[in-house]
Amino acid sequence: MHRTPSSKRALTLVLIPLAMALMGLAANVQATEVDADAANKLAKRNDCFKCHAVDKTKKGPSYKKIAAKYKGKPDGEEKAIKNMTTGQKVKLEDGTEEEHKVIDTKDPKELKNLAQWILSR
Repeated sequence: MHRTPSSKRALTLVLIPLAMALMGLAANVQATEVDADAANKLAKRNDCFKCHAVDKTKKGPSYKKIAAKYKGKPDGEEKAIKNMTTGQKVKLEDGTEEEHKVIDTKDPKELKNLAQWILSR
């Protein structure tokens, strides 16, 4: 197929913005990757593993169970962060309730990373 200069220009006008959009998307995906090491360190520093495990129930639900609870919910990350930062009452696996321990960071990036790590289980 023979392309005229105007058809090449039109194709270029479509492909360049598309390529730029895809590069931006790739950069955004990389920016939201979870730092598992940082999340683990923060969880250990705050004794989260005393009550939670990744794949088994302890005093609190497993992270897999928490992730399943919030899967597909647009406010799941927000709710996970709220649980970690407000000391609200939570229901334990044995049916009792207690205040959830407040995590020792106010850094929104650390909180978001931990929440994303938990919800990715």
